[in-house]
Amino acid sequence: MILAIESSCDESALALFDPERGIVGEWVNSQIERHRPYGGVVPEIASREHLQNLPPLVDEALRLLDGQRLEKIVVTRGPGLAACLALGLSAAKALSIALDVPLYGANHLLGHAWSPFIDFHAQNPATFAERLAEALPHLGLVVSGGNTLLFEMGSDLTPRIVAETVDDAAGEALDKGAKLLGMPYPGGPLVEKIARGGDAKKYRFPRAFARTTEARFSFSGLKTSLRYETETMADDALKAALPDICASYQAAVVDALAGKLGAFLKAGSYKSIGLSGGVSNNKALRTAVAKLADKKGIPLYAPQPRHTGDNAAMIAFAAWANPQGCKSGPMPALDIDPSLRMDRQ
Repeated sequence: MILAIESSCDESALALFDPERGIVGEWVNSQIERHRPYGGVVPEIASREHLQNLPPLVDEALRLLDGQRLEKIVVTRGPGLAACLALGLSAAKALSIALDVPLYGANHLLGHAWSPFIDFHAQNPATFAERLAEALPHLGLVVSGGNTLLFEMGSDLTPRIVAETVDDAAGEALDKGAKLLGMPYPGGPLVEKIARGGDAKKYRFPRAFARTTEARFSFSGLKTSLRYETETMADDALKAALPDICASYQAAVVDALAGKLGAFLKAGSYKSIGLSGGVSNNKALRTAVAKLADKKGIPLYAPQPRHTGDNAAMIAFAAWANPQGCKSGPMPALDIDPSLRMDRQ
């Protein structure tokens, strides 16, 4: 059994993973309502919430464990907000000492990378390794509020970043665009909801580096374009045009992501596609990526909604599926790394 702790941003989360059964318990305490009045995550509030929320979650996990053998404790060590990561690490170190169980530090981005395979494993744990081998090499897209990157993974199970954002993440662009349009935090899901009634071709927003194998995404210019488009609009005109603006803005984000993914699919020989991170819940994005998979004739793997955001199940699963991606060592040597990259321990 593996116990995982995730506290990289504004979710306090724990999970228990059994290699023979899959995820046997998971707990998440979301802080969205605490941060909504401020229009985004406030690190000081987030860290205080972790301090309050982690102990009862630990109690619940230990009750479910009920004396069963715990092989390791895994905690997210980066990337993320420094104070939030530190609180998760402190809780993990305390548990490691109290239970006399080895402690490992996990990469949050590796958790997202592996999350599409959680259900794949649950379908038949006994044959997971063989079926995974048939899905490699794998091309994965991680899209969240803090990260946007494209990676490939071969038989050595080591991810290699092939493209990443040079400025804003896609989820950040959606949330900030929503804020420019007067919507509350988090605005990305509201943009998607309003976009359903709009014309995605009404406004032409930029798609930086789309449909090329250039190793970068960029979304900062997209927000600037939205500001220029709307800053001279009267309130009534903006309200009337909002569905078309949201649909066009969302289409620009989706085209930039799917276009880049499609370019790499065309240039490579991949046997599966992965889509993960909070923005992977966006139906327009899922539809676009599913079309690419169908056209290529390969499967698309995507996690269930509860495993798309920050969660400990993906941390536990990644620690089991790809143990070389975890950092171990004497207790003092294990520390946080707020700027940790996917291709680093």
